[in-house]
Order: sequence, then structure tokens, then C-alpha cells
Amino acid sequence: MEWTEIENILPAKFRPCFTGGRVDVDRLREIRFRMGQPVEVIGGKRRILGAGKVDRSDLKEMIAYISGYSLYAFEEEIAQGFMTIPGGHRVGVAGQVVVERGCVKNIRNISFVNVRISHEIIGCGKNVMPYLDEGGRLPDTLIISPPGCGKTTLLRDIARMLSGDAGSSEGKTVTVVDERSEIAGCYRGVPQNDVGCRTDVLDGCPKSEGMMMAVRSLSPEVIVVDEIGGKKDVQALEHVMNCGCRIIAAIHGENYQEVRNKPEVGRLLEQERFGRYIVLGHAGGPGSIEDVRDRKGRILYDG
Repeated sequence: MEWTEIENILPAKFRPCFTGGRVDVDRLREIRFRMGQPVEVIGGKRRILGAGKVDRSDLKEMIAYISGYSLYAFEEEIAQGFMTIPGGHRVGVAGQVVVERGCVKNIRNISFVNVRISHEIIGCGKNVMPYLDEGGRLPDTLIISPPGCGKTTLLRDIARMLSGDAGSSEGKTVTVVDERSEIAGCYRGVPQNDVGCRTDVLDGCPKSEGMMMAVRSLSPEVIVVDEIGGKKDVQALEHVMNCGCRIIAAIHGENYQEVRNKPEVGRLLEQERFGRYIVLGHAGGPGSIEDVRDRKGRILYDG
């Protein structure tokens, strides 16, 4: 992570707070700006910065930097509640929501900004790769994780390793369906994170539509998708599986049994459609593997 990617969007009056070792920028995960409140940083622990409160001019300055002084060009992203900046970092926004015909059209009077800092951890998926083999082939895999346990980081690294290096003839054709721009972290369509040289990215595309688009037009061997759950997602997953394309997906859940009890995804578990389950947890720190299970839910690895 290049700190200048973050520093360049911060309001000028708060930039000195992050210099001279006042904040360990390498450990930062979030920087939160709230109208009328002091700035909060999160990384290891929560901390309030003693540099005054955020006012309207600070937020306007920040949004101007993020949008390149052309907020209109970012209206579609803002309607989704976030903007992506160079480096793959995401800036979540909240304020007065404008709704038309039941759909969010825009967010005005932005009063809350959350800078979510992307930390790419190359090689974090190395320990799970030996388990992604079922009789000599890649199994459809579901990563189960509570929020904040590194499932997106793991997905990204698995995609990178499956895709392979440019200097190697080995590697699979991968499509990342990146609805929230978190896996590849695209900025103006270009991945800011390393997702491999044989990986195509559908950035900002709804998961269910993206999976179908990928099968129709990109001929992937593997589709990688984050935060599945709804009926449309499950239907698209089944279609992809029936087309012979492998799936590496992630879902929020505390453990295997909780996901098994979910009404839509649980049906796929009962039918043993996934060959592997990787369960993440907090016990050994964010990103620690709690267990790995086979198609029948039997434990192959117990962390």
C-alpha cells in the first residue's frame, strides 16, 4: 500500500496527524470522517484523533480530491454508496439519499466518509491451495467467514494463484465478478490489486448477472465471486456449475452449520454441490483458518 494514495484525498488540515509516526499507517484499515465529530482511525484498535472536528468544508474538499473535481462523473458509484480510488481503496459515503421509483439515484449532502484501506497480502492463500484438489481437479469451493476475517483478501489471492504468472504456461482462465469493487479494486476499469495475468474482471457488476455474462462471453474455467446469498445468486451459481465452470465463492457466516441452515445456500450444501468449504475466524487473528471441510462436511483440517 502506497500511503500517498490515501494522503492525497485527505483534507489538508488532517494530513499532519498521519506524519511523524503519530499513526501507524501500515496497520490502518479504516479512517472515518463524520460531520461535527473528530476523525476516527481503525487499525489494531480504534483511536480518535485530537485534531478538531470534521466540518462541511473538510468533506467538500475530500470529495473534490476523490472525484477529481468532477463529482458528476462519479454519480453511479456514489449511488452505490462508495467510490474507488487508485490503489483499490474504497471510500464509502453516506448522507441525504435521493430515491426515484424505489431505487437510489444519488447521495447528496455527503456528511459521512469512510476510507477503507486495501491491504493486499500476496501468498495468504498458499496454505489452502493443497486442499483445493478433489480427485485431481479443482472443486467448487465456498469460503465461510464472519465480517472482517479476510475472506475477500483470501479470494483475491486464490484468484491470483489459479490464474498463474505471466512467465508460466500454467494457469486457468479466471473471471472475477466484482460487484463491490473489493476483490480486484478496479479504478477506471483497471485492477489495482494483483488478481493474476489470466484473470478478467467484471467490475461493479451484480453477481447473478455477472456470472451469467461470464459464461456467455468470457469462457472462464473458474469464476470468483464474493458475498453470495440471495435466490438469484444461488440460481446463477447452479447454472455455472452445470456448465462445467468451477466456482470459488464467499459468504458471510460464523461457521459451516450456520450457512447450512440458510434457506437458499443451504440447499446447495445439502445437495453436496460444493467440494470444499474453507471456514475463517477470529481465533488466530483476522484471516485465520478455522477448518477445511470436504463435500460431505467432513473436516479435512482443523485449525
